[in-house]
Amino acid sequence: MDIATELVVLGIDADASPRRIAEYSYDASNYRIPPVAVTFPRSAQDVAAIVRTCRRAGIPIVARGGGTSMAGNAIGRGVVIDLSRHMNRVISVDAETATAVAGSGIVLTTLAAEARKATDGRLTFAPDPSSASRATLGGAIGNDACGNHSVRYGRTSDHVVEVHLVTSDGLLLTATRDGLYATDPDDRAAAARAAEIADALKDLAAENLAILRTELETIPRQVSGYHLAHLLPENGFDVARALVGSEGTCAIVVSAKVRLVPVATSQLLLCVGYRSPSDAARDVPAILPFAPSAIEGIDEKIVATMAARRGRDTVAGLPAGQAWLFIDVDSESAQAQGESDVPATAKRLLDHLRAQGRMIDATVVDDPARRKALWRVREDGAGLSSRLADPDDENAGSGYESWPGWEDAAVAPERLADYLDEFAGLLEHHGLTGVMYGHFGAGCMHVRITFDLRTPEGRAVMERFCSDAAELVVRHGGSLSGEHGDGRARSSLLPLMYSPAMMGAFARFKEIWDPAGALNPGSIVDPPSITADLALADVPQRTWPTAFGLGRPHREAPPETALGSGAGDTTSSATPPGADSGGASELSLLDPFVHAVQGCIGVGRCRADTTGVMCPSYRATRDEKDSTRGRARVLQDMVRTAPSVDEGWRSPEVREALELCLSCKACSTDCPTGVDMATYKSEFFHHHYRRRVRPLSHYSLGWMPAWLSAAGAAAPLINRALSSGLGRLAARAGGLDPRRTMPAFATRRARRTHLDALPEVSADSQVILFVDSFTKAFRPHVASAAAEVLGATGDRVGCTADNCCGLTWISTGQLGKAERTLRRTAENLDDGTDRPIVLPEPSCAAALANDLPELVATDAARRVAARVRSFASYLPTLLDAGWRPPALPDSVTLQTHCHEYAVFGARSGVAALERLGVEVHAAEGCCGVAGNFGFEKGHYEVSIAVAENALAPALRDDPRRPIVTDGFSCAMAVEHVAAVDDDLAGARDVRGVHLAELLTRATADNPTPKNPTPPSRSARS
Repeated sequence: MDIATELVVLGIDADASPRRIAEYSYDASNYRIPPVAVTFPRSAQDVAAIVRTCRRAGIPIVARGGGTSMAGNAIGRGVVIDLSRHMNRVISVDAETATAVAGSGIVLTTLAAEARKATDGRLTFAPDPSSASRATLGGAIGNDACGNHSVRYGRTSDHVVEVHLVTSDGLLLTATRDGLYATDPDDRAAAARAAEIADALKDLAAENLAILRTELETIPRQVSGYHLAHLLPENGFDVARALVGSEGTCAIVVSAKVRLVPVATSQLLLCVGYRSPSDAARDVPAILPFAPSAIEGIDEKIVATMAARRGRDTVAGLPAGQAWLFIDVDSESAQAQGESDVPATAKRLLDHLRAQGRMIDATVVDDPARRKALWRVREDGAGLSSRLADPDDENAGSGYESWPGWEDAAVAPERLADYLDEFAGLLEHHGLTGVMYGHFGAGCMHVRITFDLRTPEGRAVMERFCSDAAELVVRHGGSLSGEHGDGRARSSLLPLMYSPAMMGAFARFKEIWDPAGALNPGSIVDPPSITADLALADVPQRTWPTAFGLGRPHREAPPETALGSGAGDTTSSATPPGADSGGASELSLLDPFVHAVQGCIGVGRCRADTTGVMCPSYRATRDEKDSTRGRARVLQDMVRTAPSVDEGWRSPEVREALELCLSCKACSTDCPTGVDMATYKSEFFHHHYRRRVRPLSHYSLGWMPAWLSAAGAAAPLINRALSSGLGRLAARAGGLDPRRTMPAFATRRARRTHLDALPEVSADSQVILFVDSFTKAFRPHVASAAAEVLGATGDRVGCTADNCCGLTWISTGQLGKAERTLRRTAENLDDGTDRPIVLPEPSCAAALANDLPELVATDAARRVAARVRSFASYLPTLLDAGWRPPALPDSVTLQTHCHEYAVFGARSGVAALERLGVEVHAAEGCCGVAGNFGFEKGHYEVSIAVAENALAPALRDDPRRPIVTDGFSCAMAVEHVAAVDDDLAGARDVRGVHLAELLTRATADNPTPKNPTPPSRSARS
């Protein structure tokens, strides 16, 4: 019986499938180590049972939270215990003692939010690493994580009161600030083991008093190694804090009691520009006396990439400079200066910095939304810096790669500038380029470096560089790790930092807790080489011919592939300025599809639910397989031809991983590395079903534009049939879910009324309205409303309703048909002008703007794509011309359309309505229908759960508010939620309106036909 089966027999959720193994072979580091199984415990007792079973079998154990480790300490050979799936709740909050108890799998932002909620907004959990929206409490304890505000709040170890553990022999113990005890006082075996460990730890401390006092806790961010100084008598034999930072190598943290801190008030963000990161670092000692809560830094490469990938408005507000400090000043800062006026404190600080003579410019940001947006630039640093845009190249996808491995060193803040100067020289010596960001106020510098991890020569450069860098940081009295832990990335370098006696003490500490060495082997004690188990080492260089132009990040595609022919074709250099081929990957030699899917580096923003829109299916299921990261990891194993996923395009594991991808494209914007899973899914389906029978929905929905015209001619008959039992039979026959509300076809009269009167495109047309298949078939009144608005400034509008964007063929992976359709469309629309082409349906606009130039390798395709606008993104042009609509409602609910969000900007509709004085309540999340997805058999439950992320709560908040749904899918989702949600029983007539309808009088005159197919009884339950 294999270990997974044995655990399932015990009632443990365990999985050893090839797909699951691929998902958990990686974290956010450079490494790949397949486990033997993955488990999802629901309690400390489950964890103990897993440990005991693995101990009997002699199998190692790796505890894992959000899987965001950059040092490789969340992967390993053995059984992975994923604590984030179920053990993720706040157990209690005590406002009087300012403490909380929570499961180790709780996400840090969730813990902070729950603490604020339970204390009326007074208290929060302080540690806030940039990954806080998906990193877990157990992971923060394992690495002794810090965060952007650590200059005030310190490390996680400063906030831990108790740690509740499962030991390597499956016993439940509690480590406190003054000792170690059995969690259950009546558990004699646990009590005996606690006493045994405590005695051994006291002996360890007594035997090493001198080195514990002189080699540890010398700088604020000394995270490397074990925190044995907490065992000293003067520190009260603090076992809880001694275990923080032990990276799961000593015991498994199942929950913890943590200290809460007061919520900061009256915050201002100061953005200060400098010529270089070292100039910024030299000002840190001048800033610290002002007691800011944060002093963070970034360099220009990250800012350029953010602007190229998400638009220049995302970095609007940054002052002039090539490097920036983000300084948070609040009421506590003012009090430290004997003041109560936060703006006055900020002004005095800026005046002081000007007197230092290094700053170039500064901006004070007091708007909370703008402050949050700028902080996101810093928080996404790890992902943004991994695939950088070239600021001198107009192609946002061009640039080069950088990697972790030496990303986490720390020195005393007053030595940071000198360290950075010497570090820059070391990079140059090895022919490497570094992208710098980090916690300047705490002396901790994150640097991602252009290592070549794919070749033996590049890996040898990495090993030499890291050894030299370790020696450099030690000369500056620093630490190899400042918060990410040592893991597989730095543990083998610890002898350069610590004496042999200290290394011996570390080994003894590990042995006391884990005599068999079963817990997370390879971290801190007995580590492998830093170049062992690298994920990119010797990946087979086979070619993967594709239809999409996925070659944006690479220089030139191999001649055997079709990838370089689209808009992604670029001649940008793969080697960064100042580097030679010994230090940077020769990306031109990579197969473009391989390079594209390797864009995921595991930072896990797709697992967050506090910012952005991705990943809607993960937010619904909370299963790693349904995250963008999980899907990317399975694809990465596919292109490796790894044993876990070895059937290439035919792989059932990849097909399963992609099953619940909604193709919303939000990841292409929200993912810091620009992973575009919707495109990868289309490409995979294109090959997977080649010369095979497809799912029925690929014919019924995928070929929708081909049969919509015929269906429209018989609209009354079809609508009557859909309203009867035949509708559900037809849905089943087409591979659709019969519970899903089916759309009503517009009648021939409605199409004549709204479409026949629209002017055709002529030489005099100044704006072209592209009437897509969905608008033509289901809501032609939207086309007439859009034409009215577009012509409101006097521009002559010409309409085309004879072309297709190919969207349904793209989303179902029928790319041959999509390419032929789009080629005809490009030829028809490429008229030698730059007249804007405006589409009322955002998904169709996105297909023309984004997919057309990727699938069709012509100048005509590129010219047409450059002219395409969604209706919402074009509206500011009309407002700039002075047009204002008739009376508007005071407030609306706006359902954010995922494709609009991804391709035309997250705030395109919101910004236009706010300019018109309308209060916008944005439902920022996928509606759950997402084109084909919500209609397909097997997706209904997930579709409804996705709607609960944003849309359904927004409707319940005030069903009387107009709800703007530019996307036809979104409008269908609104109708369905209103029909099946018992909380909306009194508002069954709720329907979405297009922005064009809202801006005209057409809303009252041209209502959408009522849905003829009510949801089935099972859909209402």
